[in-house]
Amino acid sequence: MKPFNLVHERVDVGQRILNIVGFSGLHHSVPFKKRTWPNLTEREYRIAQGFDSAAAVVSEGRIRAVAAEERFSREKATGSFPVGALKYCLGETGLTPTGIDYIAHNFDYGRRDVRAQFRVREAISGTDAAKTEYDEVYSPEAQIRLLDEHFPGVDWRRKFVPVAHHLAHAASTFYPSGFEEALIVVADGMGEQESTTVAIGSGHEIKLVKQVRAPHSLGILYGAFTLYLGFYMNLDEYKVMGLAPYGDSRRYFDRIMDLVELQSDGTYTIPVLSQNRTRIEQETYAGTLSILTEMFGPARDEEAELTPRHMDVAAALQAVLQTSMLHILSQFKRETGQKNLCMAGGVALNCTANGVIHRNGLFERMFVQPAAGDDGSALGAALYVQQLEQPDIGRERMTVPLWGPQFGFEQIEEVVNARPDCNAVRYGCFDELVANVAERLAGGQILAWFQGRMEFGPRALGSRSILATPLDPHMRDRINRMVKQREEFRPFAPAVIAEAAARYFEIDSGDEEMYAHMLFVTQVRPEYQALLPAITHVDGSARVQTVSRADNWRFWRLLNEFQRVSGVPILVNTSFNVRGQPIVCTPAEAVDTFIAAGLDGLVIGDYLVLHKDPATGERSAA
Repeated sequence: MKPFNLVHERVDVGQRILNIVGFSGLHHSVPFKKRTWPNLTEREYRIAQGFDSAAAVVSEGRIRAVAAEERFSREKATGSFPVGALKYCLGETGLTPTGIDYIAHNFDYGRRDVRAQFRVREAISGTDAAKTEYDEVYSPEAQIRLLDEHFPGVDWRRKFVPVAHHLAHAASTFYPSGFEEALIVVADGMGEQESTTVAIGSGHEIKLVKQVRAPHSLGILYGAFTLYLGFYMNLDEYKVMGLAPYGDSRRYFDRIMDLVELQSDGTYTIPVLSQNRTRIEQETYAGTLSILTEMFGPARDEEAELTPRHMDVAAALQAVLQTSMLHILSQFKRETGQKNLCMAGGVALNCTANGVIHRNGLFERMFVQPAAGDDGSALGAALYVQQLEQPDIGRERMTVPLWGPQFGFEQIEEVVNARPDCNAVRYGCFDELVANVAERLAGGQILAWFQGRMEFGPRALGSRSILATPLDPHMRDRINRMVKQREEFRPFAPAVIAEAAARYFEIDSGDEEMYAHMLFVTQVRPEYQALLPAITHVDGSARVQTVSRADNWRFWRLLNEFQRVSGVPILVNTSFNVRGQPIVCTPAEAVDTFIAAGLDGLVIGDYLVLHKDPATGERSAA
């Protein structure tokens, strides 16, 4: 029996405007775990569901506002109820809570088959802990109680729509893709029970093809190795991806590949993930980690030095993920004949794997949802309900997801002029500001760039960015050590004007738009690798972001001006934050982070903000 129905059942509500809100997160997930198992480590408390909470508003076929809660709470990747994000979305769209027609959540734990798994847990443990966990963390009633607490006086039970997790992910990628038909693949740690879902999107319908259930999960396997390598599961998988090019995948590939049993029907099993017998082992993956230790040697402590062995394990793991994803995609490409591919779920944030899939040539076109993690499933839940209720309504093709807060001149002016340790100069002409900024970047300065509406998703796409020249061979180490305070092995992404992307990178003409969200790794063309040392990874690759005038004209204008003074229309683009901090949201956070990170300047709206000269005590000249 199918665990949930992926085929829309049309409900005729005419063409009246529906205001639909989606949200993600499981507010009590980590607090419950800390209360029940008080002696675990912080890394073990990260092994949970319901992180990356977010909120979205869609209406009239348009995505009106979307934001992650971390940008408001300032707790990175939080799973807390997204009250800040919801208030922003309502304020941005002029909605009141009573004006919401439906509010959709990115999990459906009210299904009979899902509730049964908690009864099995309870029977095995001999306690009522599983029932308490269900009632407090997962149940639809738990989400409705949170809505009642933060937005009282509304009949939320009538408006509430739980959406199966992988269905929310599937909707988040197919409906904004611009494709009329596509194969959809969702791969993550797990939803309610599912770890991989294959479906077909056609028109307003999403039809289930095949599923793999947890604990068999490529996302969990990658996360378990992330733990083994001394990082945080459900948070630091991208670090493992960045570490992989430093290793030799051949050393451990066969051993890790043996952990994944590829099936002839395009699915897979991963028996090592079933070796967590007790409840505490399930909460910590201690059984799996013990086996990995036997196979590959002692696990790395999070403060220990990274050795060639760790790098080789990361390289082999990355290669196994890519092999497994190609196994799935090849089978269902043959089975369905689909020419387009949409992807979502945490595994879809693996930019290296995405690049391999694209270069493999299985599909003519690909679309990866830029917020492919659970923050994006908040948007997907809302989009699903919209298509369910109004299947004939138009769909908006996603460009650059600039759906977050923006700030006017007065708000920026008030903040920057209130800082006695800064010199803020306003430029009346944007061309003059950009010319000054480009000269500073070409001269080796590292500048923060805060413009327009905030991006949605984990990547800074030219609204909340730190920028630098790609031409300086010491720039990557300088930013990693002094500004971002992060591991030296991690690469930086290049932002390039779309018109020149194919010249510098191995991007086919016509594919430039696919790279707009910084979700695909490709090669820097050999003749430019020495010229662009700050953005060329150890294996010659780069996680490219293409920038078009239509999508972000201010950033595009800066890149063109940088080309005029430096010869290349490319900048290092990394997120505007410091270690452990979410990307900045407000002007006040921008100024605070500019100071804390020791950046050379902050470009915010029409202002250039510099430090007061520490030698003279005078404000430096802009």
